[in-house]
Amino acid sequence: MKTPLAVVLLLTLATLLFPIVAGYAPRQGDSFSYYETQKLGSGTGDYAGYSEQNIVNGTERVNGVDGNGIVSASYSYVWSWSNSTGNTETGTRLGNYIFSSTTFLYVNGTDDQNGYVNPTVWFAMDGSIPDGGTFNLLNTEMTVTSSNYSYYLPSQNRNVQAISTHGLSSYQRNDQYGTFTAAYTWNAYFDPSTGYIIGYDYVEQDTNPSGDGFTYTDNLYVTSTSYQLTGAAATSSTQNTTNINITDFASSIYTQYAGYIAVAALILIALSILIYASSRRRATLPQHPYHQEAPPIHLTPEQPQQIVIKEVVRVNCRYCAELIDSTARECPRCGAPRT
Repeated sequence: MKTPLAVVLLLTLATLLFPIVAGYAPRQGDSFSYYETQKLGSGTGDYAGYSEQNIVNGTERVNGVDGNGIVSASYSYVWSWSNSTGNTETGTRLGNYIFSSTTFLYVNGTDDQNGYVNPTVWFAMDGSIPDGGTFNLLNTEMTVTSSNYSYYLPSQNRNVQAISTHGLSSYQRNDQYGTFTAAYTWNAYFDPSTGYIIGYDYVEQDTNPSGDGFTYTDNLYVTSTSYQLTGAAATSSTQNTTNINITDFASSIYTQYAGYIAVAALILIALSILIYASSRRRATLPQHPYHQEAPPIHLTPEQPQQIVIKEVVRVNCRYCAELIDSTARECPRCGAPRT
């Protein structure tokens, strides 16, 4: 019996409108480019007044997929780093690696991910995981918070459909920044049709018992994709609405208080110059700070000790010739009186 044409058309339409995400496998030519901003600031202790920023522009690309789901991929990125003391650095990194499209684990090499133990890729997930389900990004367990999330994508100035996920954990940092307890939260957003990354927001707080610490943030969003992202309705907190409201409000305030704003601007400029001049006193990012051990604490002061030396004269016993102290009353040997 032949399947009616109407049924075939309905099934085809359903497939187009509701792709079977669980069946999606990476394909040769899949790629995305991204813009990433990493910042360190809000320092305390040795890090008070210090900040740094790193801007990354990168691309991930699938070069081939074999029959077992092993994906050959490549990465490349350029970075530009600067800090509040005026130091700057730039560089480029690129390379090849292999990962599994079924487990999402790196199989051979990584896209420059260091310090992780048997990590999964950071840029892809199984899009069929339901709300409340979990999976791993690198070494962090993530939970799906919504399969129908409206994510504002700055590079396209619009909202797109996304899977929103959330993770939080902590670890011990021990590197050029120092030794800290680092607690973080990670919100990541993925394309429902492919499971590839759309963007993420990472916030980490580092502290130690000495009062040193800082906040580290890492924000990323895609700037181009080889796959089509689906538009979504804007929410009340989208970037467009916020921009319009801020613009109208600023225009109104400026019209009424232009003179006060000018004075405030001059004060802010002067403060900025002072802060910048102060921050330049730090030559480099502090490494492990050296803390000299304090001397032992005594609850009571130590008193000087006085040593008395007494000289004792000895004489011979007149009866047995035994040497006895001149102060003795009798001889300890024969018992005769000293005198």
